[in-house]
Amino acid sequence: MTTQNPLFLGIDGGGTKCRARLRDASGRLLGEGSGGPANVRLDPALVWRSVLAATRAAAGEAGLTEADWARTYVGMGAAGAGQATSLQQFMTLPHPFAAMAVETDAHTAWLGAFGGKDGAILIIGTGSCGYASVAGARHYVGGWGHEISDEGSGAAIGRDVLRRAIWTRDGRLPGSTLATTILAEFGNSPEALIDWVGSARPGDFARFAPVVLQHAEARDPLALDVIERAAADVSQIALRLLDLGAPALCLFGGLAEPLRPWLPPPVQHAITPPLGDALDGAILLARGLFMEGNDA
Repeated sequence: MTTQNPLFLGIDGGGTKCRARLRDASGRLLGEGSGGPANVRLDPALVWRSVLAATRAAAGEAGLTEADWARTYVGMGAAGAGQATSLQQFMTLPHPFAAMAVETDAHTAWLGAFGGKDGAILIIGTGSCGYASVAGARHYVGGWGHEISDEGSGAAIGRDVLRRAIWTRDGRLPGSTLATTILAEFGNSPEALIDWVGSARPGDFARFAPVVLQHAEARDPLALDVIERAAADVSQIALRLLDLGAPALCLFGGLAEPLRPWLPPPVQHAITPPLGDALDGAILLARGLFMEGNDA
């Protein structure tokens, strides 16, 4: 069956927000939009609300309505999509599109960055994840969730600075301007901090990362320790990707550029500009879905 005038929607779902980009069959940009958090491992129903909000915004910018969704092919890169049970739960929810394909956000970032050729990407945002495709083989490094992984990410930086701020209050570390700033957020009450941590999500921790970076630029010793640790963790992921045979590395995510100056020369030398972004990769995924459905 051939669909006339198909539309192609790319979705980039991260731990803090969801972005959408809509193009027509000729590749012309029609509209973009954004929505809320989109980590399918944490809350599939919330992700759908975020996806639909971003889609409505992109369609509205294009002057389209929900009636056009039936001819829209969707490619989505989603945080948490590597967890099969979470992805299955997400995909069982009904959707209004012609067809939809979901991959990890790392895979769509790689598609956009290298156009399907060998290479590696490293996402450093609310979470973190490394991914390489070499000679047709996929390799994931990190990205196993904020509880045990996501090293060097905004969530990891936020958790680390909260931990160290408590250490300064205990007298295990010297005080610093950053520690004072962090503790003041909670009224200088460890109990208030613990209550907050009990219900905090990765994005909540990640909001402290810009504060840490600002203090690191001012040479605050606590901030320097936290950022240097994050950069070392990111570098470990990057070097593993290069060891797997990736010829080049692209960085993505809100913390990619802020952390880049802190990375060691072997990583710096491997970094190359991407051909496109994760949304471009998601649209390539959507186009592939359309071609598969119309081969006959």
